[in-house]
Amino acid sequence: MSDTDGKKPLGLGGAGGRPGQVKQSFSHGRTKNVVVETKRKRVVVPKPGVGSTGGAGTGSTASSGDPAKRPAGISDAEMERRLAALRAAKAREAEDAERRAEEERQREEDRQRRREEIEAKEREDRAREAALRQKAEEEERARREAEEAAKARKAEILSTRSRSTVQQEKAAKAAAPAAAEAAPAAATEEGARGPASMKPAVGPRKTDRERDDRGADRDRGAKGRGGDEGRRAGKLTLTAALDGEGGRTRSLAAMKRKQEKARQKAMGMGHKAEKQVRDVQLPETIVVSELANRMAERAADVVKSLMKMGMMVTMNQTIDADTAEIVIEEFGHRAVRVSDADVEQVIDTVEDKAEDLRPRPPIVTIMGHVDHGKTSLLDAIRKANVVSGEAGGITQHIGAYQVRTESGALISFLDTPGHAAFTSMRARGAQVTDIVVLVVAADDAVMPQTVEAINHAKAAKVPMIVAINKCDKPDANPQKVRTDLLQHEVVVEQMSGDVQDVEVSAKTGKGLDQLLEAIALQAEILELKANPNRAAMGAVIEAKLDVGRGPVATVLVQNGTLKRGDIFVVGEQWGKVRALIDDKGNRVDEAGPSVPVEVLGLNGTPEAGDVLNVVETEAQAREIATYREKAAKDKRAAAGAATTLEQLMAKAKADADVAELPVLVKADVQGSAEAIVQALEKIGNEEVRVRVLHYGVGAITDTDVGLAEASQAPIIGFNVRANASARNSANQKGVEIRYYSIIYDLVDDIKAAASGLLKAEVRENFIGYAQIKEVFKVSGVGKVAGCLVTEGVARRSAGVRLLRDNVVIHEGTLKTLKRFKDEVKEVQSGQECGMAFENYDDIRPGDVIEIFEREEVQRSLT
Repeated sequence: MSDTDGKKPLGLGGAGGRPGQVKQSFSHGRTKNVVVETKRKRVVVPKPGVGSTGGAGTGSTASSGDPAKRPAGISDAEMERRLAALRAAKAREAEDAERRAEEERQREEDRQRRREEIEAKEREDRAREAALRQKAEEEERARREAEEAAKARKAEILSTRSRSTVQQEKAAKAAAPAAAEAAPAAATEEGARGPASMKPAVGPRKTDRERDDRGADRDRGAKGRGGDEGRRAGKLTLTAALDGEGGRTRSLAAMKRKQEKARQKAMGMGHKAEKQVRDVQLPETIVVSELANRMAERAADVVKSLMKMGMMVTMNQTIDADTAEIVIEEFGHRAVRVSDADVEQVIDTVEDKAEDLRPRPPIVTIMGHVDHGKTSLLDAIRKANVVSGEAGGITQHIGAYQVRTESGALISFLDTPGHAAFTSMRARGAQVTDIVVLVVAADDAVMPQTVEAINHAKAAKVPMIVAINKCDKPDANPQKVRTDLLQHEVVVEQMSGDVQDVEVSAKTGKGLDQLLEAIALQAEILELKANPNRAAMGAVIEAKLDVGRGPVATVLVQNGTLKRGDIFVVGEQWGKVRALIDDKGNRVDEAGPSVPVEVLGLNGTPEAGDVLNVVETEAQAREIATYREKAAKDKRAAAGAATTLEQLMAKAKADADVAELPVLVKADVQGSAEAIVQALEKIGNEEVRVRVLHYGVGAITDTDVGLAEASQAPIIGFNVRANASARNSANQKGVEIRYYSIIYDLVDDIKAAASGLLKAEVRENFIGYAQIKEVFKVSGVGKVAGCLVTEGVARRSAGVRLLRDNVVIHEGTLKTLKRFKDEVKEVQSGQECGMAFENYDDIRPGDVIEIFEREEVQRSLT
């Protein structure tokens, strides 16, 4: 529909207009064509040189020229601005043209460089192909030579056969042509029967032929088209999608893959990489997937190779080293046999160079008998109060502290318990120390744990300083201490020896400066040095399981510097240092040699005394920890397997005669648990003993309650408590939980409980003797002895023995005891009576009857 209707178009008569049509769309699909006029804007540009005077600027001359030649309504300033914009646009166009020319030149250089690289790559490919072709020819020649040699060997073997075998072979060969002649005849007869019985000749299937034809046509079509057309043929447009008849077309992703493959081939990247031969570390046993990983091969290929060998395994199963070595050689790699213990070789054991060593603070261990003032002395040096925090005033943990003296020197102190139960803790303290300070009370002299501390120091071969404490007491006798030490081969300087001794008082502070000077002097003599710039190594002084922080280990760094973020392995555990806390409770980023710190970030609680080593990767730490755990398990299993059946039966028989008191022990730290177990194992004798079913660190849990219920054992909690769930479970199941904070009380209670399992001691008290004068036969009773009580008293309820010539021939009880004709309870000495034995009649005149009573006496463990 048109809107003109033969009339004159609207607005077409003006100057500078241009007619046109606009298509308007309405609702319900209606449209309408409307003729419109497009007007062009008139732009007036002044001619060059108009109004120019004396070389003045163009803008100024234009503005000062004839106003009649300037567009209406434009001022001089506007005209000047427009001209300046025109000049700037022309300058930008010139710059753009230069930049485009430079970019085109660079693109041309890049194209030339790529062409040269492709040509060089093609030359390399041709050279490589020539080398490969030559290598293939050599291999073919070697193969032909091998075949010729095999044929020669075969001919030689045939020549050695017997004549009869050769004749049989000739006969068989002669019969073969006859059979061949018979075969065509049969085929002719079959063909005469009719075409229906003929079978089609064997050939390619129709689908295969069609596939080959299609592939050939596709290849011909691809060659016939140009490169640009082939590259764009796979693009899917809207027209192609709507006009297509549903035929299958290649996707855009397929075309991109084809282009990428062509590009790689042009760049020389299409050839197959040469197989890399690897040295494969091969332990005693290895998982199939790990073997594939070390060979850089697919696990499925390794499993397939094993199945060809007759081993139906999966990728998660373990195979032995011999089988793995065959697989490695089959894949063209080299097997390197290693031991499982080789995983620990990653731990740095290199000797430090002398120029890398730096002076380090001395590590001093305070040792001595219980209550001789070790912790109080350390408190006085640290100007702190640790004793008040220990239950019962006795140290039950190893404490590690660092003290800076007034002279500025640093000293690391270890405070060990003095109680007899903490023997292993004292031994650990002596092993990691440089100097031992032996604290002896001046009013108590040398005691058992003092002697034990001396032995530990001698075994560790560390120098000793004797601190004679409590010298402020009136009954203090330091000279007696020095004299007593002579019995244990400790000769102090005042007794012309080489062991320093200092008289101190933790209460008044007397002699503390002299003690620190003695420590500094001894450290100077030892010339203690360590290398701080290496992987850290240290000893675990104490370990515990802290609620909220997890496993925590108190570590004394002995070499290197332990930093936050380091990956380490300690005993059968490993971890990554999450935080380091010093002895004052402050977080630090690193700890150097001789610095005690608490380490957070372990995956489990280590054993006290384990060595901490920093390794490079988490995989190494996990591998070492797994190996150590497996080795410890195998060791325990081997110890159990070494027991013979006879030994097991003898042990079971011996255990049947021994009463056991089972207990479960949970403590706050590893050292305390270890000390409690050692103390409990010493309780008992050949009749009764204490059996520790399980011990560990941390709070008492439901698992502990379940084990205690099954074993009918009490749970001993040392400085720990049961959580709410465990308490409820213990109340329901009737499991006894006992809490202790002092080891004395714990040991005494367990000893008393074990004493209750002892059998009561039976004692015999002889109360009288009687002599048989005559034997009578009484009807209904049997033989009755007429006796005279010669000593003590005869009682009806007592036990009796019959002695003949001072030999016991019968032991039993009395059936009757009569005085004249009356039954009596007892008969006094010097009186006559009649006695009859229960179930025994062989009594004669002259025999002696011994009368006794038994009483049970309750025993206890000492």
